[in-house]
Amino acid sequence: MAKQQKKVPPRRATRRPVGKGPRREGGKKYTPRRKVCGFCVDKVEVIDYKNVDRLRRYISDRGKIEPRRKTGTCARHQRTLTTALKRARHVALLPYTSAHVRLQAS
Repeated sequence: MAKQQKKVPPRRATRRPVGKGPRREGGKKYTPRRKVCGFCVDKVEVIDYKNVDRLRRYISDRGKIEPRRKTGTCARHQRTLTTALKRARHVALLPYTSAHVRLQAS
């Protein structure tokens, strides 16, 4: 009895992987510019909780504190920034949540 061979479909041409982003000349990947701490640049010693205009930049539209990887603040200033934001919330200078979240919960 002769053995039957299985038919194997021909291989297709391989495609470029999806989701890798655009390639530049020479095959270099896109690297975003490194973020710099705004407090270190301005040589801020103490982050004041009463400076609401500056603190608003570090809160999301939902009222959450933005992480370091998004804002670019250094670890030292992120710790003092968090304390200042919490103090400003406690004294009602900043909201705990955004207005549309408070209206939906009611």
